[in-house]
Amino acid sequence: MEDGRPLFVQIAEEVESSVLDGSLAEGERAPSTNELAVFHRINPATAAKGINLLVDREILIKRRGLGMFVAEGAQETLRAQRRQRFADHYLTPMLAEARYIGLSVETVIELLRERDQQRPT
Repeated sequence: MEDGRPLFVQIAEEVESSVLDGSLAEGERAPSTNELAVFHRINPATAAKGINLLVDREILIKRRGLGMFVAEGAQETLRAQRRQRFADHYLTPMLAEARYIGLSVETVIELLRERDQQRPT
């Protein structure tokens, strides 16, 4: 938990990753703020801030007296958000550069396929 980003953001992303990889299933109880605070040796308020980010984005839902649970559809919601972020951060600039140097979309796709074939298995 030391990469320069706020701790509460790192907490939220850790829970997101668990939802995305399926280790935290939809409908399953999420770690409590106290559990996260003890595990990461941080203030419970910091952990709560990270969890509340996920509640605000409807990834986690509060069940009074029971805790936080992974919302139905959370995994697909996160995948859709990640796809959008990927497109915004990587594809949009790549296509802008391709246009600037005169490459067609088809050529870019061909280059991607070639690179994919070259990657180690």
